[in-house]
Amino acid sequence: MRMICLTLTPLAFTALAVNAQPLAADSLDALTRQQDYEARRASSSHEDITRNGDARGIDKGETLVLMEEEGPGVVTHIWHTIGSYDLFHGRSLVLRVYYDGNELPSVQSPLGDFFGIGHAAWRNLTSLPVTVTSHGRSRSCYWRMPFRDSIKITVTNDSEMHDVDSFYYYVDWQKHERLPEDTAYFHARYRQEFPARPGNYTILDTRGRGHYVGTVYSAHQMESGWFGEGDDFFYIDGAEAPQLRGTGTEDYFNDAWGFREFCAPYFGVPIYEGVLTGDRVTAYRWHIPDPVPFRESLRVVIEHRGSVFNDRASLANFELGNFEERSDWLSSVAFWYQYPPAHVDEPLPPAAERVAPYRMIKGSDLTYRADPPFLVMAMDPFLAYIPGVADAKIEFDLEIPEDGRYQISGVFLYGIPCGVYQPYLDDKPVGGPRDFVMGQYDPYWTSLDTHDLKAGTHTLRFEGTGKPSPNARVLLPNMNGLGVAALVLLRLDDMEGYVAVRDRLLEEKK
Repeated sequence: MRMICLTLTPLAFTALAVNAQPLAADSLDALTRQQDYEARRASSSHEDITRNGDARGIDKGETLVLMEEEGPGVVTHIWHTIGSYDLFHGRSLVLRVYYDGNELPSVQSPLGDFFGIGHAAWRNLTSLPVTVTSHGRSRSCYWRMPFRDSIKITVTNDSEMHDVDSFYYYVDWQKHERLPEDTAYFHARYRQEFPARPGNYTILDTRGRGHYVGTVYSAHQMESGWFGEGDDFFYIDGAEAPQLRGTGTEDYFNDAWGFREFCAPYFGVPIYEGVLTGDRVTAYRWHIPDPVPFRESLRVVIEHRGSVFNDRASLANFELGNFEERSDWLSSVAFWYQYPPAHVDEPLPPAAERVAPYRMIKGSDLTYRADPPFLVMAMDPFLAYIPGVADAKIEFDLEIPEDGRYQISGVFLYGIPCGVYQPYLDDKPVGGPRDFVMGQYDPYWTSLDTHDLKAGTHTLRFEGTGKPSPNARVLLPNMNGLGVAALVLLRLDDMEGYVAVRDRLLEEKK
């Protein structure tokens, strides 16, 4: 579907109601019947239940076994939260599930993507089978994972730099005497193409009998423009033509006329940053009320086509095409049930290749100048500035090695002692004031947008606005603090595939 602007009359606005999707009544009806299983749990609880310290660590390169049990049984709930200085642990930590003694997993996915959030991003999500809270740090799922003989669930830390200090988890499951003969096994498989190769992007290609139940799809956009003109196609049981044919990327994810961020029980877009180079997208679609059955095989693909804009050109040459095959960085997780269980035999790319080539500068390593200059504390990896005056300012040096287009982001601390600051890059304001005050104390990934920069030293400055935050507490002093865990730079016009596609389209337009 072409993303266009629409002019809506006041009458049309009255029709824009949010249609809430009711949860299936079956789950509530089942509570009226006696349950015929034993409730079990595997968790990170300390062996001595009278003590605290209920977390496990995962050293880099190591694997933590969350659960290893004999069946028959059904996993009904997985929850975890993580304490780590790895900003990208959503991609560097990998979930695997092995059934019935198989050496190869039937579930293999980075943790973040499995729970509906791509790019190792920090976002919340609320849906029927999966929910993410605490600004991306607490993840829960209720996918049913039956097993007959045995199950093993693991998390591996593929980071080459960071240990996981604390990994808290619950795995709730049911111990049964037997499972129905037609019980199918839960599967999930992550794929990526950085950049997308010519032709349709494959989400899943499997053989066996089962039914497809969900898609998580992410794009890191390498051209400016609308990425989502691609149609989805489902080829069932070896058919030459797709039995299910889509009309546009946002249409498959039950949205329309482009994307915007929202979450619903069966579909949603937890990440949508826009149409510029470097902007990120993640969408999910759960086929829970409408699973796609197959008897022999299933192949799910999607086109990666859309408009391409040359945002450095004049308005006359702005649009280079509206249905071009784009070289965005694509990734996905396919979710399905199948019997017998299928195995993932394709290894994942190394952790560093699952995210864009970010350059991270720890807050404690930043070169700064502050006015007033007192109460600047460097506590690896944080830098905290607590001036106690409303018109304070602090600036940092950013070294840019080469001319190019750079996306600047930061991980800032939001909390009660913080303040309201206006960011500037080289004396030019970056958007409007940022309110870093909130009732708790949490880190947030915060975008400072995309900029064309020359090689050399640039200055990023934060100036107190002198205005109190509407979130400030009356009984607490105005400390007007600013906390920085990291600044993150991403050079966009040096990423594989981007320049080649842009130049090809420019040449064709001539």
